[in-house]
Amino acid sequence: MTYKKKININDLICLKRMCSYYNVNTVCINAKCPNISECFNRGVITFLILGKCCTRRCSFCAVDKISIPESVNRNEPIQIVHILKKLKCSSSYIVITSVTRDDLKDGGAKHFADTITTIKTNVPNIKIEVLVPDFSGNTELIKIVLDAQPSIFAHNLETVPELYSQVRNGSDYQRSINVLKYAKRLGFKIKTGLMLGLGETTKQIVNVLHDIKNLNVDIVTIGQYLAPSKSHYPVIKEYSIEEFKLIKEFAVSLGIKRVISGRYIRSSYSL
Repeated sequence: MTYKKKININDLICLKRMCSYYNVNTVCINAKCPNISECFNRGVITFLILGKCCTRRCSFCAVDKISIPESVNRNEPIQIVHILKKLKCSSSYIVITSVTRDDLKDGGAKHFADTITTIKTNVPNIKIEVLVPDFSGNTELIKIVLDAQPSIFAHNLETVPELYSQVRNGSDYQRSINVLKYAKRLGFKIKTGLMLGLGETTKQIVNVLHDIKNLNVDIVTIGQYLAPSKSHYPVIKEYSIEEFKLIKEFAVSLGIKRVISGRYIRSSYSL
């Protein structure tokens, strides 16, 4: 089966219905992504596995952090395959991400691997980017995901280290750096994403971009933080188009291979 047709508005409606029918989640819908129509028209879907409820308490994120995490749906990988086949969309490239599941012994690593393997087996020639949590820094768990051979391994730094205690509860900047470093050491193409507007300084942005360069990151996405609601972390600064352009130019000047920067850029943006 080949996947050439791009997703239009009717496909978007169909996807929502199928996700409801198969009990499959997407970041596009569950995390209230502002780019839902644009990404669907580009044929990019970001599936959210391992349930709807996250065990971390990041103050910027719209994903549910209140409910009790669900049991892992072992049928989820094949249910995603059913959706892809029914859409017959141009998803020769999809993103698989998840909520953080600190409640699971393996953090959901095996489920990530099963999802990658099942999709690759049933949808030939598809490229799969995984956007993973930090697995508490456990490299054995990270390797379980990498052994399934995703096309791109992504883990978001999200913000500068000075703001982690305020916006990334339960996470650690150096631990996230080490996750990316490990995947790169094993020869994988790696990707990370940053949000701007949380109160970071120019110097702090520069320092993080140097860290990204030193990791030899292949792709970095840089976008504007938009608060999902009034109860979430507030937007401290709105960056201009020109500022995003200048930040991109600086990142490129450092030698970062691929930089995608702009107000509505999100980490699922593909090449």
